[in-house]
Amino acid sequence: MDGARRSTPRPDVENLADLDAVLSSGRPLRGLRLQDLDLTAYEDRLLARTDVEGLVVLGGRLSPALGAHLGAHHALVFPTDPHAPVDPYRATLYTADELYAGLDRDGYEATPDFLAYQWMKSGVAHRDTFATLLRAIHDDSITDALDEFVAHRPVVGVMGGHDLARGTTAYAAAAGLGRSLAAGGLVVATGGGPGAMEAANLGALARDESSVAVALEELAGVPSFRPSIDAWVGSALTVRAQLPRASTSGSLGIPTWFYGHEPPNVFCDGIGKYFSNAIREDGLLARATAGLVVLEGVAGTVQEIFQAVTPLFYAQPDTPCPPLVLVGQEYWSETVPVWAAVRALGQERGMGAVTHLVETAQEAAEIVLGLASERARQPR
Repeated sequence: MDGARRSTPRPDVENLADLDAVLSSGRPLRGLRLQDLDLTAYEDRLLARTDVEGLVVLGGRLSPALGAHLGAHHALVFPTDPHAPVDPYRATLYTADELYAGLDRDGYEATPDFLAYQWMKSGVAHRDTFATLLRAIHDDSITDALDEFVAHRPVVGVMGGHDLARGTTAYAAAAGLGRSLAAGGLVVATGGGPGAMEAANLGALARDESSVAVALEELAGVPSFRPSIDAWVGSALTVRAQLPRASTSGSLGIPTWFYGHEPPNVFCDGIGKYFSNAIREDGLLARATAGLVVLEGVAGTVQEIFQAVTPLFYAQPDTPCPPLVLVGQEYWSETVPVWAAVRALGQERGMGAVTHLVETAQEAAEIVLGLASERARQPR
């Protein structure tokens, strides 16, 4: 795990094909990490091995006999909580179908997404140290999975408010932004929630503009996740099932259970959902290597703006920095007057060259894609 540090290759084994290869090779098992694997079919082969000192088994399924054997030969077996609604040791990002399993049968409050939020609240309320540990392990597993999903591809972050309603001109503009950025070869990463985030993920997932237009018309029938999350998710799942998709995976959501009232949107190729909002926000912004586009939003969006400004402010003069583009001149100048502070900081430290205030989402896309194209032409 620990995907933030990849300078030294880690001996992770995250699927059964790799485990088969390792066992067949006869190489020592010392120091390997078996993450989230069902070892039931491999029990006899593993019971025959004693070269397991330092082997780490992270979750998965194994019998008490195998666990005892591994422990007796100085391997480490990390347990999980069978009552936890999510797997702390998972090796991949979530899908919408996983998080919303059971929605059509029993409603949102029976889904893993809602139950994970309740599990988090219960662990905090009862000061459950083991649950706290499992949540931390889960979030590190998600970080690792995000690194593998992105795999050095250029990522643009799109931020914006969760209250932006389907069926509005602004929602359509956010979807168009996502489509333009993804068509330009960028992975579009959002906070993974409703509103502007859902719109950008939808646009990035869709094959073309006409597909987006059809989806927008269908979604407008359920404008918001209030008052009914069930109806909001259900309509989106129906639209997603019919949506012609882009040939490349360009839609990523990074939400958090910290905002329990805010369900994740379904228009993502991968969903990296965290328990810790702080780790989630830092990870999202750090991955926005191709830039950050900020649509209208309130407190959470403002916080993200200044989190993005901080590394730009302290960057060395010769360090290439991704652009930060705020969309909505009157909004960011008058309604929520953030731009004055951003501009003042930019003048002092020279980051003004990469901070922009524009009127439309299309202008923002042109800035980000222009810089991405310029960087792609530069010799490595």
